Amino acid sequence: MNISGLLTSAGINIGVCTVLTSLYSVLRKQPSNLKVYFGQRLAQVQSKGHGPSFFERLVPSPSWIIKAWQTSEEDLFAVGGLDAAVFSRVVIFSMRILSVAAVICIFLVLPVNYFGQSMHHKKIQLESLEVFTIGNVIERSRWMWVHCLALYVITFCACALLYIENKSITKMRLAYITGSPQNLGRFTVLVRAIPWSGKSYSDSVTQFFTKYYPSSYLSHQIVYLPGTVRKLVHDAEKMYNILKAPRISKHCGPSIARCGLCGVTGKSFRFLPDRSAASEEKQDFDDFSKMECPAALVFFRTRYAAHVAAQTLQSTNPMLWVTEMAPEPADVFWANLCVPYRLLWVRRLGSLIASIAFLIFFLVPVSVVQGLVHLDKLKHFSFVRKLSEQRNWIFDLVTGYLPSAMLTLFIFCVPPIMMVFSAIEGPVARSCRKKSASIKVLYFLIWNVFFANILSGSVLQRFDRISSLKDIPLQLAKGIPSMAVFFMTYILTSGWTSLALELMQPISLLLHWLDKCLFRGKHVLSCESQTFPYQTELPRVLLFGLLGFTSSITAPLLLPFLLVYFFFAHLVYRNQFMNVYVTKYDTGGLYWPIAHTAVIVSLMLMQVILLGVFGLKKSAVASSFTIPLIICTFLFHLYCRQRFLPVFKRNVARVIMDMDEQDEHSEKFEEYHEQLQSAAYCQFKSDNCENGTLEVINERLRSSYCSFKSTTLESPLALQQEQSYNSGHDRLQDPEDTKPVDRCSPSPNRFVPHSPVYQYCPSPYRHVPHSPVNQYSPSPNRYEPRSPGPEIKESKADMQ
Repeated sequence: MNISGLLTSAGINIGVCTVLTSLYSVLRKQPSNLKVYFGQRLAQVQSKGHGPSFFERLVPSPSWIIKAWQTSEEDLFAVGGLDAAVFSRVVIFSMRILSVAAVICIFLVLPVNYFGQSMHHKKIQLESLEVFTIGNVIERSRWMWVHCLALYVITFCACALLYIENKSITKMRLAYITGSPQNLGRFTVLVRAIPWSGKSYSDSVTQFFTKYYPSSYLSHQIVYLPGTVRKLVHDAEKMYNILKAPRISKHCGPSIARCGLCGVTGKSFRFLPDRSAASEEKQDFDDFSKMECPAALVFFRTRYAAHVAAQTLQSTNPMLWVTEMAPEPADVFWANLCVPYRLLWVRRLGSLIASIAFLIFFLVPVSVVQGLVHLDKLKHFSFVRKLSEQRNWIFDLVTGYLPSAMLTLFIFCVPPIMMVFSAIEGPVARSCRKKSASIKVLYFLIWNVFFANILSGSVLQRFDRISSLKDIPLQLAKGIPSMAVFFMTYILTSGWTSLALELMQPISLLLHWLDKCLFRGKHVLSCESQTFPYQTELPRVLLFGLLGFTSSITAPLLLPFLLVYFFFAHLVYRNQFMNVYVTKYDTGGLYWPIAHTAVIVSLMLMQVILLGVFGLKKSAVASSFTIPLIICTFLFHLYCRQRFLPVFKRNVARVIMDMDEQDEHSEKFEEYHEQLQSAAYCQFKSDNCENGTLEVINERLRSSYCSFKSTTLESPLALQQEQSYNSGHDRLQDPEDTKPVDRCSPSPNRFVPHSPVYQYCPSPYRHVPHSPVNQYSPSPNRYEPRSPGPEIKESKADMQ
């Protein structure tokens, strides 16, 4: 491809970016689009103020660019969390190192490449772009030391900047841990592969942790099988309908006449509900043992106790009582908690095989794309011969813009498929699923966009030339200069245009208007809030960083395109974090180790490629100086892994103990313990409360079950309890009026109070008091005493 083909692709992409950016600056001002471009929370805040005038709404403006540029890292951290700050650091790091590479390579390496051999140069618009690459330098050139010097400068600058970023982000992670003491996930341990005790998995957890962790164990929540929420809601509605009739209709009407047997009036009689029907419903409602999974969330009194339990082998059989730290409540992936632990390795193996098969299958569209790039080599087809001989704008469009556009469209389907593969692996956190998908997408892009396109101008033509693995560096050295033009057009299409589409949010905008027009504004097709797609954006940023490293010396003309992309990305992503995406959960900066490894791989790949180039150019001195640089880079990577990576893998005991000590002095432990036992981890809250299916029946179910409990026990407080609920009070007084008694305690009816409303959460919360042992603490069976302790049956006197 010549410069005219590149200019054709650049003109199309720049035009598309300009149109989309202008449309975004207009559409974001419309009040009807606030939920699309400002998110759910920011839309409500924005709608309260005075918006722009009608004329201002129709005129494009760069106000969003100014606001994004003025956004500080503290603001980004406060809104998007540590993951957003880390992602922004990755973009800024890429800008810095590529700026250094651009200054060195454009002003020092590019002239050496252009005048690398004596030849008659054409006009600049008719020149082939290969004359600007290292392929234009003759063998045994005395100017190869320039490339070697540039390689050393770029490597040392990259390592220095990478060390600074490692040190800074490590401090940010420690500050994030100490600055979020309210994270309930640090008190919680996920226990899997729980053995059956003969009664229920919940009893197994209670017996195990009260025996081996008597002083630190607080309570636990059992995990139920997915899909049982409908049955639970159906049972709750059925119970309410049964208990509703007796409370309303089964009373004697007023009567003056007295009964001839006992001499009392009709008002003195009160019909009790059908004992057999009520008992049957209670038995059905309390029979959750068949719905339990061999997994539970165990709550501890301190963070340090939870971390000790999570990192300790609990049984002589490593396949039983498997513990790990639980994610924060909003991050729990409930569907995977019930996956049997013994099947996880099968799932991971299957996901790996499926990912490799999909990666290999994708070579088919890559070969089609490369066939279009090297269309001039397929002259045995008559129509191709005629098209190549004319060399008009159609040929430039087919060979310049169309291949990169097709590859970008093919790659759009990759992140959703990788998300499915990552979910099959069985991660217990949604953030872990995104992180796993990000790694898969990154490997996929590096192989199919970089290696597959370089090692083959066409799959059929290139694969027969690679006889062994030793030929790969030589093929890369030959392929990168010839593929520089394709990478330029790919950066324009997948980079610049994708950022404009990210601003525009066309899919969200379309679904929003379909909901507004067809479903009267209900969220049927669209989502109320979106989270940032790290599995899509982070691999793309790291891939462009790899292209920048590997092409900085071999094809320096890529660097200006990449710098424009990263500068535009810096503004776009900050705007999206501040306005569009809502942060529901945070990994605490766990995306940084992925970025660090990608940078090291890019550096070493650049060095290996240049080692092959120096070998092709028969420059022994440059080759001998490149080998120690590869070794030093690898040693630097090992040092960083030992120095910084453990902070991202494990929590620091000293930091956690200091946090526990501070909370103990400030008496915040009671608040955290109350939150843990008040449906902080509600298995069905995310699935039902957001859709509004349980808010109507929550309070009615709660009151119905309390009334049912009192009447079936024939408690003397039955009438008082009913009157209290009819008057709207949730708390009762005992007969002596000495202390309040909460008749709707969390465990027996599975209605756990959660401010500001009561959420329906069918989960037994077992509370172990510090002292003394409460024989009547909540459990799945209300009337079964807690073990250890003698078996005590409740009597009427006890109930009073």
